[in-house]
Amino acid sequence: MHIPRIYHPELLKSNTIIYLSNNANNHISRVLRMNIGENIELFDNSNSVLVGQLLEVNKKSVKVQLGTKKIVNKESPLYIHLGQVIYCSKKMEFTIQKSVELGVNIITPLISERCNIKLNTKKISKKQQKWQNIAISSCEQCGRNKIPLIRPIITIKDWCINKDDSLKIILHPKANNSINTLPTVASKISLLIGPEGGLSSDEIIMTTNYKFNNILLGPRILRTETTALAAITALQIRFGDLS
Repeated sequence: MHIPRIYHPELLKSNTIIYLSNNANNHISRVLRMNIGENIELFDNSNSVLVGQLLEVNKKSVKVQLGTKKIVNKESPLYIHLGQVIYCSKKMEFTIQKSVELGVNIITPLISERCNIKLNTKKISKKQQKWQNIAISSCEQCGRNKIPLIRPIITIKDWCINKDDSLKIILHPKANNSINTLPTVASKISLLIGPEGGLSSDEIIMTTNYKFNNILLGPRILRTETTALAAITALQIRFGDLS
């Protein structure tokens, strides 16, 4: 029997009694309509899980008796930071959801010259929270116990200028190299995915100056939402835990 997985925003301890968060309470009592005595699996972003038994279920609160905390690591050995230029709301949500399923660790939404999305400060904050909630829901579904961070929206230049030891990759339709020509070992990758209209010539020059590797995925031109997922999958097969 399938046991529902629920994220808890506070650190969980073995063999204790807790009350679920408001969001989880609503999901358990109103959506799943679970009853006293049934079990759920809880995780708290510590790469651990606990099975809990429902002691009290109503519209106002859900009380849970926790069992023993166990480490359950489903993280890829490949650390991926996805820099995704924002685009159509529904497609952006799809990209975040599926990227989390494929093992991405951090997603930074980006603004580029050809980005057609205009957001004010209030909308930006709401968008970030919505995207973070999508990442949480995706972890609940796919079994990950570490929740990828959705960072605040920044410009593509501010993202590219970041100095770290990652292998920097950008997809380019005229590149001569492929993922198979990358170094034989990579444990940390920064992957840049441009907007629907592609990066401007100045932005492409900028990525070259910041030591990004131009990579060609194949002979066909892919849509933005396809490009991100295809690239992450190929990278996980080459360096991560997909086979």
